[in-house]
Amino acid sequence: MTDFTQLSHQVAAVARRAGQFIRQEAATFDRAHVQHKGLHDMVSYVDQESERMVVAGLRELLPQAGFITEEGTTGGDSQATNAGTELTWIIDPLDGTTNFIHGLPCYSVSIALLEGTELVIGVVYEVNLDECFRAVRGGGAFCNEEPIRVSGTPALGQSLVATGFPYSNFHRVDAYLAILKEFMRGTNGVRRVGSAAVDLAWTAAGRFDGYFEFNINSYDVAAGILLVREAGGRVTQFLHDGDPIFGREVVASNGSVHAEMQGLIGQYWQQ
Repeated sequence: MTDFTQLSHQVAAVARRAGQFIRQEAATFDRAHVQHKGLHDMVSYVDQESERMVVAGLRELLPQAGFITEEGTTGGDSQATNAGTELTWIIDPLDGTTNFIHGLPCYSVSIALLEGTELVIGVVYEVNLDECFRAVRGGGAFCNEEPIRVSGTPALGQSLVATGFPYSNFHRVDAYLAILKEFMRGTNGVRRVGSAAVDLAWTAAGRFDGYFEFNINSYDVAAGILLVREAGGRVTQFLHDGDPIFGREVVASNGSVHAEMQGLIGQYWQQ
């Protein structure tokens, strides 16, 4: 039987090693090395090499597990490899690539482990602040091994929330902008950090009271979802409690402001 607590510490070490590589490359990175996967969807050798490092490290820890990766270095092209396995890694080797390319200091390595359909490990390593967030199913959430909890903010009107903006799929942008306007009016502020994994980690740590985003991928949010839940928060889809890992939309909060967030979103968002 797998000891997920022990494994989570080993996963954190893998994330830190990849983060060290990213930090070193950031010092001399040349934008001429950027490639485009799609509209405003950029990738560099740093993303690809970081993913290779993470995959190699995780394969040593758990050879039988499959993978869902962003850059497809396992041959899965963002799909699960070793399909049908009980354990699946979900990896974003550099969440916040646009920030990295432009020299904006907020990006992370995100690693989650699914057992069947349930998250059992989540690790987010924010490279610039050298903060490693770690969670295990039923074992709480930590930042650099200090316990973290979601905020105690009781109402949306007293909250600070985070979000992300669509960069390629704009077909629901009008509804999103209407929602954003309401959050701007109804909170202490809205922040756009540029890394969904960090948004969730900082919600788990009580720095944000909530976070929402649509058109999001599993590898962006899987690790952070477990962090928020293990820190005492709540994570759902926009209008219901459906699967936020693969559902392409996420609302995360300290729990107290969750119903208000969903209610506000529901005024403009239709399934």
